[in-house]
Amino acid sequence: MAAKTNPKSAKSDRDRLRSFQARQENFERQRARRRHDNRLWGIVAAVAIVIAVGAQVGFSLTVGSTPHASSSPNAHGLADKSLAQGKSWNATLSLNGIALGITLDGAAAPQAVSSTIQLAKEGFYNGVSCHRLTTSGIFVLQCGDPKGDGTGGPGYEYGPIENAPANDVYPVGTVAMARQGGNASSQGSQFFIVYADSTIPSDSAGGYTVIGHVTSGLDTLITSVITKGVTSGTEKPVVPTTIDFFTIKK
Repeated sequence: MAAKTNPKSAKSDRDRLRSFQARQENFERQRARRRHDNRLWGIVAAVAIVIAVGAQVGFSLTVGSTPHASSSPNAHGLADKSLAQGKSWNATLSLNGIALGITLDGAAAPQAVSSTIQLAKEGFYNGVSCHRLTTSGIFVLQCGDPKGDGTGGPGYEYGPIENAPANDVYPVGTVAMARQGGNASSQGSQFFIVYADSTIPSDSAGGYTVIGHVTSGLDTLITSVITKGVTSGTEKPVVPTTIDFFTIKK
């Protein structure tokens, strides 16, 4: 005689089967969701890395650079490199009434120092702003753009790069010429003052021409301008900074 099936037992088995199937389906949905989320976070992480690397590369290329050394109303011709006479020159750069003593090295950077001497003697820098202050990773105050936005110059560009540090380290007090990223012949009137030891990576053109060093007054500049920081979302100094005069002493 065939065994009889218990209806209640069969229903219980079906319920357990449905419950198991439901749990299995839920598990599969959760696993699929986790795979999707992991892929999404992987993409987000990859994009973040690309952005971060790009930002670092862009930052290293734009520090001490001028997108285009365009002509200004006070266009000058490039001084012959013999003007620097292969010797050191003493100069005074006054920013917001703060006198910085500077020594220019005409032996190590004859072309850049000759250009700077001529522009200073002709009063080119008087009233020109310091338009850029970097406060993270690289610590420089950039000045010398007659347009005040990083795109201006004396009406000429020149090269080559001279006296760039081989190790890419620019000690506090260094004064160096700004230029376009990857363009060794794009120096003009813009320069930057290093107010804390900075490593500025070389690019395809090399490093940045060091023309001299600040010998006095930097502490006052740091207290009066640098420590005040930059306007939110920009690299403009909170304290508007202008060159009063740049004088060269024989």
